Amino acid sequence: MEVPANLTESAFSQLLGCRLQRLEVGEADVALELTPQLRNRGQKLHGGAIFSLVDIAMGLACSSTHGFDQQSATIECKINYIRAVAEGEVLCRARVIHPGRRTLVVEADVIQGEKLVAKAQGTFAVL
Repeated sequence: MEVPANLTESAFSQLLGCRLQRLEVGEADVALELTPQLRNRGQKLHGGAIFSLVDIAMGLACSSTHGFDQQSATIECKINYIRAVAEGEVLCRARVIHPGRRTLVVEADVIQGEKLVAKAQGTFAVL
């Protein structure tokens, strides 16, 4: 799915360094490289950066479902952190699992290679 960058990027996603890898109807893959600015006190990828990556990818999956002419907003999101990331890049794969008229339910996996880093589920409102 081809969508102009001004519809898929935000100032915040650019600040984090998120890169859209794939966008299909109901699905979005977004990558994030671990940079010094994204490290926590333990020198691992900060959980807030992972959560932000998830929220960005889920939002793009929603937009690809209802159309980029409409907006959506996060109502709630739950995440389980499975494994710490010490270096390299992670990929968030978000999928809409319930495309309702007013709300969408989305799930996401954050992976590094074949290893699961985090798993999340969220609900988004169509505005």
